[in-house]
Amino acid sequence: MRYLSSICKFTLKTRITMFEKLFLLVKDNAGTAVINNPVIPAKYHEAVINEASSSIIEVLKGQLESGKVKELIKYFQFSGSYNNSLVSSITNRFANKLNTFYSIDPAHALTVAKALIPTVMNELIKETKSGEAKEFALGTMLTKLNGNRTDLNPLVNNLMVA
Repeated sequence: MRYLSSICKFTLKTRITMFEKLFLLVKDNAGTAVINNPVIPAKYHEAVINEASSSIIEVLKGQLESGKVKELIKYFQFSGSYNNSLVSSITNRFANKLNTFYSIDPAHALTVAKALIPTVMNELIKETKSGEAKEFALGTMLTKLNGNRTDLNPLVNNLMVA
């Protein structure tokens, strides 16, 4: 029984959710834009990284909720050449949060957002395409974003073929 308890604790500790993995992806790419940026005080680094992650989640979730599933799939399928407005929306949302919650002037906030968000989104696309991180498999990610209400894997698979 004790052995089983240890295994359960280990499993819980090592299981990382998609949202935590996204936070880590943002954190891994936050060096110049956030961590080494004198405009952002050190005490806010973690919070700012969290704001970037939540901006990505909010915009992607908003796309799903407004019925733009095809557009999201195309964005991840044809990265770079499709839907730069998605990245712009995330960038602007993040810049607004930096300005509103951390009193970073709008120009600096936009510079920070432009330095971080496109890089993170490119990394996220690579992760979804690689298949290595199951949390970022496109169908799984979209299902998590819709609150697990509907398994979007079959829809994603159909639209990826089309």
